[in-house]
Amino acid sequence: MRALLIRGILPLLFCVLPVLAAALVLMCIPRKAVIFFVEHYGLMELLIIGGGVALFALQMILCWRSLRWRGTGFDEGCDRWLSNLAQAAEWFPMLGLIGTVAGILEAFAVHGAAGSIQPYVIAPAITATGAGLFMALINILPTWIVLLGRDMIMLLAGAEPQPPGEAT
Repeated sequence: MRALLIRGILPLLFCVLPVLAAALVLMCIPRKAVIFFVEHYGLMELLIIGGGVALFALQMILCWRSLRWRGTGFDEGCDRWLSNLAQAAEWFPMLGLIGTVAGILEAFAVHGAAGSIQPYVIAPAITATGAGLFMALINILPTWIVLLGRDMIMLLAGAEPQPPGEAT
């Protein structure tokens, strides 16, 4: 029973945590903001959300593999990939800012000659920033879960915790 817990159930539970965290953050966003986003998304938001979800799904597969116990230790074959993909999460806020700047420039190009620009004209430009920040947040979770999950599984298995900085 203990082996089933360590080899199967705990890795699965840890892999569910990032999905639940993403759902919780999404649920905390005000409904009107979500509706506004859905009504005003553009190609940049599709790129950010599509790329972010694909990256998240790939990281979750690698997260599952990294939390599985193999022989005398964890499957560490995916660690380098997980680290590199987590660094790719930094791209999403930058893409969001590019989309926001492009949206603001578009608002000025379309409405600039008419005088002052109202906030509702610029508001759709901010959707790219929101999408970028959300994708960055959920894409840093899988690597963190692997680090936390491995330590928790080792503690529950009865192993001595390692001091910080020591390799396994």
